[in-house]
Amino acid sequence: MKKIRIGLVGCGNMMSFHMNGVNKVEGLEVVAICDTNEANMAEVAKVLDNPFCTTDYREMVDKIDAILIALPHHLHFPCGMFFARHKKHILMEKPLCNTEEECLRLIKECEDNEVVLMCGYPVRYMPGILKLKEMVDSGEYGKIMQMSVWTEQLTTCTDQDWVGTSCLGGGQLFSHGCHYIDLLLWFCGNPVSGAHFGTNVGTPWMLKEGTSAVTMSFENGAIGYHGATWGARGTRMGYDFQIMMEKGLLEYDHQTGEVKVYDKTKLHKPGELDHSAGDYELICKYEGNDGKQTQYEMSHFVDCIVNKKKPFTDGLSALKGLRVIWELYNAENNHTLADLRGMGLSEE
Repeated sequence: MKKIRIGLVGCGNMMSFHMNGVNKVEGLEVVAICDTNEANMAEVAKVLDNPFCTTDYREMVDKIDAILIALPHHLHFPCGMFFARHKKHILMEKPLCNTEEECLRLIKECEDNEVVLMCGYPVRYMPGILKLKEMVDSGEYGKIMQMSVWTEQLTTCTDQDWVGTSCLGGGQLFSHGCHYIDLLLWFCGNPVSGAHFGTNVGTPWMLKEGTSAVTMSFENGAIGYHGATWGARGTRMGYDFQIMMEKGLLEYDHQTGEVKVYDKTKLHKPGELDHSAGDYELICKYEGNDGKQTQYEMSHFVDCIVNKKKPFTDGLSALKGLRVIWELYNAENNHTLADLRGMGLSEE
């Protein structure tokens, strides 16, 4: 099979995560890289097989079939439009674009040019998360009562970094929480209402929130929660995903790679169950604590190009999640509950 020739634009922190997975993907060959910071570009080039290097992404367009864009958020739109117009398939780091108008224009440009457009939500493709979805969809554990996603990390910023500026397009929820809003919508379905609270206490360099909490209700009666911070000076849960079902608690611990079921049907008093002593069933264990594990989303991207398929996290799917976030922000600013019905979330 002929390999897909891919170019990489943006050799900063996010690309370092991708480099852990890109060489694990069959059918993919990195042939060109780009960054205006030549030192960063040289670091990425070290782990590749003599790629074409440039500080102007326009110079790589004739050498590639597809592009992975990991630029500051405000540059996603112009860079994506350039490659779409040149009929290059696009894997765009999240979030897709900073505004709805930009998202819609990029989606249309890709459709007009028959280009695969996929948003980089690697969590959706992790084996542990796919196993959770399989378990939920099986019906064996009843209906979802509540799903919780919690992430803890420490992110810092200097005066030269773009992350603490308006280039980010929002705060922690927009930049990082979009992963988990996408996940909540995938597991729980159409949302009805919700609320967001954010603060930049502990992350004063953030223009908007560095710590956030979101609660949403869904049409099927489920409740979803996402809590996250970029200001964690310590961590216990790390990245943890829990789904309270009618017949048990399902959990995926990203640090250990373990998928577990806690199932006690009898009533119990707080503190009665000792989970550390094995009061759960270990369903399976995957590779744990390996960053963002981007090889799985990259493999899906290649499959979609080769077999002319629509990505699970295509442009419209990514836009739906961003619409929810923007509405949550608006409601927070107006001190009201967000009405999350409609907004095209039910459209195919």
